[in-house]
Amino acid sequence: MKPLGDRGTTPTEPADRVGVTIVNLSILKNGRARAIRFSTLSAICRELDCRPGDLLDYDA
Repeated sequence: MKPLGDRGTTPTEPADRVGVTIVNLSILKNGRARAIRFSTLSAICRELDCRPGDLLDYDA
């Protein structure tokens, strides 16, 4: 999985393809999100060519 910066894209492009605002994408990227819709997670994984487990971490 390549970070977005290595893909030669601007933040606007993946946000548009995923269907979220740049602000919401930033919140997700910086770990400040309290929840995420499965459809959004699926779209992000499709865009980054990864699996949900590559993006999520659980802190007990």
